[in-house]
Amino acid sequence: MIHREDTERIVITGVGLTAPNGDNLTEYRQALLTGKSGIQPYEIRYFGKTLAGICHFDELKYQSRRELRRGTRAGSIGIYCAHEAILDSEIDWEALSKSQVGVYIGITEHGNVETENEVYQISQYDYDCNYWSHHHNPRTVANNPAGEITLNLKITGPHYTLGAACAAGNAGIIQGVQQLRLHEVDFAIVGGVSESIHTFGIFAAFNAQNALARHDDPARASRPFDLARNGIVVSEGGCLYTLERLRDAKKRNAKIYGEIVGYGMNSDATDFVLPNTERQAQCVQKALAKAGLRPEEIDIVNTHATATKMGDIQEIEALKTIFAQSDKTWINNTKSFIGHAMGAAGALELAGNLPAFEDHIVHPTINVDELDPKCEMPNLVLNQPQKVERVRYILNNSFGMVGINAVVIVGRVDD
Repeated sequence: MIHREDTERIVITGVGLTAPNGDNLTEYRQALLTGKSGIQPYEIRYFGKTLAGICHFDELKYQSRRELRRGTRAGSIGIYCAHEAILDSEIDWEALSKSQVGVYIGITEHGNVETENEVYQISQYDYDCNYWSHHHNPRTVANNPAGEITLNLKITGPHYTLGAACAAGNAGIIQGVQQLRLHEVDFAIVGGVSESIHTFGIFAAFNAQNALARHDDPARASRPFDLARNGIVVSEGGCLYTLERLRDAKKRNAKIYGEIVGYGMNSDATDFVLPNTERQAQCVQKALAKAGLRPEEIDIVNTHATATKMGDIQEIEALKTIFAQSDKTWINNTKSFIGHAMGAAGALELAGNLPAFEDHIVHPTINVDELDPKCEMPNLVLNQPQKVERVRYILNNSFGMVGINAVVIVGRVDD
């Protein structure tokens, strides 16, 4: 691994999340180890009945009813996760200079939910635009989820959202690392959020692509790598981290979940939807090179696989070119439990694996009754957790539409 000064080493000191199967890391991790899915029946205006991953966090824990009415679901998820991450970090929040706090939030899309709701609202009044909400503009600006966090927590440092499709959670983490290394901020709140289940359009679009999952048992609908997989389960959720320089974390004797030791981002430049195996592999290699690691030093690879026919195959092909000879690199997937949380996916999937640094357990991919032969790969962890000798490095894949790829590598910190 590349050795850096403590001022350049960036570590995770807090985790705040809400997922369809847990509202904090302890609940979430337990669900991943016991095979508990968060997918359930769902019905949405115009589209009708489907399946979705729905979060059940306490919306009123950090916001008033008035604030909820004025803001957005994505903002509410972000506010909840940011507060939880700050509490988990045990930072002296009152003493921290809020001008030195940066907020970098990944999203897949933002504004569709609010626009659909407003169009429906005026449809009840013969499309009279006088009934259009005056809150529409601040709700739909692209910086909204990050901005709502700063308003709620009185943060005066920089904030913005990163539109990086389903690679957005990793992109938010990467941005925070870069800003801390540039000394633009001293404390960063990073990750991703998604309110996607509240727009009927995303269900209709995946359905039109023949890429929306169906199953009689909701808990078995999301089935990456399974021969009978039939598409994506759309989910909402959020996961935000607090990042600090290692020097600062040591100074206050903070709990450290891990160090961001490497990352990579690139573009496919080939198709709107179909992923590019070669570019995905290049992104992984870029992250490994930045970390100064060999493939065989990675203990866990959390896959992006969404349970689409070609997407899963393409990613496995990319991983085979790098890890096929790494006999101690274990491969898993989190979407089989929670569905696809879009902009929150990468951050949530990383969080589910972080406890493996301590318990040395690799959570499985569930719902694999018959492995697709085209998805076969050594050390796939299927249906049951895998106890391993050690976990030193976790590599987290996130790939998105219009060909955006983001990979993050987190290492255990022993010193």
